[in-house]
Parts: sequence; structure tokens; C-alpha cells
Amino acid sequence: MKALIGFSAFLLASASAFAQVPTIADKDLKIAAELRDEALKSSIGYKVVESLTTEVGPRMAGTPGDAAAVKWGVAKLEELGFDKVWTEPVTFPTWKRGTEKAEVIAPYPQPLVITALGFSVGTPKGGLTAEIIQFDTLEDLVKAPKGIAEGKIVFIKNRMKRARDGSGYGPAVSARGRGAVEAAKQGAEAILIRSIGTDSHRMAHTGMMRYEEGVKRIPAAALSAPDADLLENMTRRGKPITVKLDIDAQDGPDYTSHNVIGEIRGSEKPDEYVILGAHLDSWDLGTGALDDGAGIGITVAAAELIARLPERPKRSIRVIMFANEEQGLVGGKAYAEAHKDELKHIITAAESDFGAGKIWRLDSRVKQDAIPVVEKMVKVMEPLGITYGNNRAGGGPDLIPLRGYGISVFSLRQDGTDYFDYHHTPDDTFDKVDKESLDQNTAAYVVFAYLTAQMEGDFGFGLE
Repeated sequence: MKALIGFSAFLLASASAFAQVPTIADKDLKIAAELRDEALKSSIGYKVVESLTTEVGPRMAGTPGDAAAVKWGVAKLEELGFDKVWTEPVTFPTWKRGTEKAEVIAPYPQPLVITALGFSVGTPKGGLTAEIIQFDTLEDLVKAPKGIAEGKIVFIKNRMKRARDGSGYGPAVSARGRGAVEAAKQGAEAILIRSIGTDSHRMAHTGMMRYEEGVKRIPAAALSAPDADLLENMTRRGKPITVKLDIDAQDGPDYTSHNVIGEIRGSEKPDEYVILGAHLDSWDLGTGALDDGAGIGITVAAAELIARLPERPKRSIRVIMFANEEQGLVGGKAYAEAHKDELKHIITAAESDFGAGKIWRLDSRVKQDAIPVVEKMVKVMEPLGITYGNNRAGGGPDLIPLRGYGISVFSLRQDGTDYFDYHHTPDDTFDKVDKESLDQNTAAYVVFAYLTAQMEGDFGFGLE
């Protein structure tokens, strides 16, 4: 019996010894460093963003700009020499902005700068006039006595906090997402929120909001930060504040756009692939340079640099320009559904969707014995000012559906200190993209993409 136990232990030890531990060859680390240095002087990504913002511009889902962007994406990938370029359909409901005006009628008449929130309904023809009722936060609105906002316009004044990692966005954005529902439950006729942003410019930030089945749909808009301050100052004077809203937003028909996909085909394991993602759509107010033209430029440029090598990498590198991220990760969900039978072919994925600020940290979500490979990857990125963070990466918004299936993901954390100054505003334009910072992003992504395409072993599947 003792001998059998000993033999079983030997077999287990032998199996463990022969299991493939993820590794990266020294020669691949050297090539990755060379690609990194080339990225810092190539500026391909910057040129791609310039092309997208100049030749297409705003590309809200379901608009002519969306259709133009899809054509642009296919043409750009073909022009840059991707081995395979194709599109996959993504269908969704659409929304039209229309007219949007607001003004204080009494006691201190002044115009207000607003923008309707995505999928808001419009006001009645001729507008809507009502008294303002102010709340510090969404939570305060929810906890207020039932019916407190009957016949009024709710104003939520909460402020987003500036943070390098964008962590102030989550706590603030609930007012945009659920504010209309909670205001309607309290009897409100409409809702105004302080824009979810960190700037002090007199421009409003748009973004998606949601209605709830069985709850009255009321108009929803965001105020510029200075105009939110103005309403606050008026309410301190203790007099009723009457505001008129005139919003002509309305739902449109269903529309079919496309995920645009380009692939650098692998030489040894072509059916295994690394995903580099970004979203092609933008809101309609600016030209979508930071959100997410920068991500398109970074990921396309990283793959294009690898395609210049004398030999293709072992695995394929797949750049995905996701459709309609802004209105609910629609392209990401469609891709996950269309490719659910090949999920184990995805070696890992990362998405660039946080502007063009320099990357300062790399986070992973990989099996434990792959951490040494990640550490070697970070070593190549160190000259770029990048350190290793943790093994709890999210990967990016469009990767949430895939991550839910357990694929490995990475987060290349960008400095977002000023990202929400421009997010979803008319000021999201090409001049806000810094070429040096964009090149640094490309350098980090090219290291990530090349080494994950070349490594032996895998990062795991079915991860929590």
C-alpha cells in the first residue's frame, strides 16, 4: 500500500513537471523592446486619430457619422496592411437629440447651458416650465419624503471628484443613469443634473441615462458646471426658482452598424488570438478624439508596428473597433455572443478607452503561475514609466461581456487626471490629444500585444 501511495505521488509530481508553465523567450523580450522604441518615434497612432476626427468627426451610433466611421475603419485597416479585415453586424435602437434649451424664468432671468442625456424623452411642444427642487445627491432624492418633487423639476447638484484613475466617476454617474427614474417616482416633471465632469467650463457633458418599465419617462438633461453653480447660488436666496426647458429629443428606428475587425494573422497558432479593443462610436457633441479616437489610434498603431516585423508573431493579433459602446456596450455584447464558441482561442485582451494620458500602471487578470510572465512584460515597459499594479484588472468596458465568460484581461492604466474635463463634451477634439503621450501608449500596447502573441503557455481561462 505504501509503495502504491509513493508511486501515485511520483505520477502527480511528474505530471506537474510536464505541465507547461507560461514563459517568454529572451529574444522576444529583446524584440519587444525594439518595438517599444520604434513606437516612441513612429506616431502612427496620432496620424490615425487625426484622420478619424478630420475625415469622419462625430459618430454617434445610428447616425450618418456612424456609417462613415465603419467605412473609414475598414479602409484604414486595409491601407495599413492588416492581413484580414471584416465587419460584423450590431443592431440597436437609435435616438435623436434635437433642440435643447433652458432658462431661468424667475426670479433672476438668465439662460442656462444644458445638453439632453442620451435617450431622454423631449418636453411637451412649447417646452415645460416648473419650479426647481434641489438635492445634494441621488441618494438624498431617493430618501426624501414620497411625492416631494410633485410637479417640479429636480436638480441634483452632486460634484464629481478629480482623480488620476478616474475613480470619481462611478460615485457621481449614478445621478445621470438613474436620476430620471428616481425623480419620476417622486412626482417630478423633469430632471437637471450637474454635468458628470471635472471641468469648470460653460459646456455640458452628455451621456447615457435609463428609464424603468412602469415609471413615467421624464425629460433629463445635464447643466454645465457654472450653470449648476448658478442654480445653487439662486436657491440660497430662499426664493422659488422657475426654469423653462425645451428639449426636442426623441427615439429613432432600429439601426444596424458594425464592429470593424482587423487581424495580423499568426504564423504558428493563427486561431489563437490577442484582442486589442477600442470603440469606434462617439457622442455627437465633439469629434470623439479622446473618447475613443485615441484608443483606435493606439491599438491600430500597435498592431501595425508588429506587422512590419520580418515574421508574423506566433498568434494572431485582432484589433476590434467596437460599435456603440456609448449606449450600452452594444458592440462588445454582440462580439461576445457571436464568438462564444471560440472563447478559449482568446489568449488575452485589453481595451484602450480612457483618453490619451500616459500609461502609468499595468494590471492583469491571469492565473497565478503566469504572473512571472507579466512581471517580465512590465520590465520591458519600465522605461516608459510603467509599474505593475495588481491581478484584478477589468480590461475595459467592451470587454466586460467577454470577461464574464472568464477570459484573461489586462488594464493598461492611463493618467485620467484631466480626462473628465472633456468627456462627452463639444471640447473632445483633436487638439486635446498629446502626441508624445499617445506614442507612449502605443509603445506600451505594442509590448503587451507582441509578448502575449509570442509567449509559451497561456494566461488561464474561466478566471473569476
